[in-house]
Amino acid sequence: MVAAIRRGGSDGDPGLYGPRSVTWQLHGDPVMWIAGVRALYLQALHPLAVRGITQNSDFREDAWGRLLRTARFVATLTYGTTEAAERAGAKVRGIHRRLSLTDPVTGVRHGVDEPELLLWVHCAEIDSYLHVLRRSGYPLTDAQADAYVAENVVSARLVGLDPAGVPADTAALAAYFTTVRPKLAATPEAREVDAFLRRPPVHALLVPAREVIWGRFASLAYGTLPPYAQALYGRPAPPPRVVTRRLRAMGGALRCIPPAVRWQLPPKHIMRAVERLGPGSRPSPYKMRRNAATLNSADAAGVRVWRARQR
Repeated sequence: MVAAIRRGGSDGDPGLYGPRSVTWQLHGDPVMWIAGVRALYLQALHPLAVRGITQNSDFREDAWGRLLRTARFVATLTYGTTEAAERAGAKVRGIHRRLSLTDPVTGVRHGVDEPELLLWVHCAEIDSYLHVLRRSGYPLTDAQADAYVAENVVSARLVGLDPAGVPADTAALAAYFTTVRPKLAATPEAREVDAFLRRPPVHALLVPAREVIWGRFASLAYGTLPPYAQALYGRPAPPPRVVTRRLRAMGGALRCIPPAVRWQLPPKHIMRAVERLGPGSRPSPYKMRRNAATLNSADAAGVRVWRARQR
């Protein structure tokens, strides 16, 4: 299976993951947008990480642009060529090297590219993507979930982390969150992010649509946060069973939209990847069901070994 991941099933460049990978299938699901919002909620609870955003970006004036740039980066790493992914990673590392933040409590300056901050952002993203997709009804075995975490060690490397220090399975990811939880807090900056995510600025004519459409997305994303995160924000959420039911309904509705329509939305990386590698490379949850019997813990370990050899 590990060799198949690299080959990708085509003579074209399969990129860093390839069509046989778990990441390739998961990142093509429309529920990823909800997962991305959940990741932002979670990331904002790290006091230094959120200050790195508020002190170095124009997210208040260009929040939608920031969200789209993040989506474009994830899509490039997942579906772009190897060269495009490496180039995108180098660009991000270059930007991070030039940025710093000041801790208003201690007055100490920190680099945005400090490993602690990069690791928090990475783990919050991977945990959110995995949690929301599984909870929405996406078919994924425990072995496939471990493989997903292992595969994305490569994305951690691209943003500047030492792969040896990045969680490579779900158990290690859970252990990481247990370790970092005491450092989390709902700072004023975190509450500012919360306020934005609940009611992002839009044209006056779009306010009703924001309340009906975006409001549901943001509410679902917030509802999927772990209880400790909701406690820090101090806002109640519906009971977990209600959130799960709504998330499954939303996932089912979004997946009814034909992929050819969904993939026309920016950044269109999936369309270009399918053109490059052929129709057999289309991401689909059905492929995860079909491959469940062949992907076991040994395969996940093999992915980790293979990724280590690529660094």
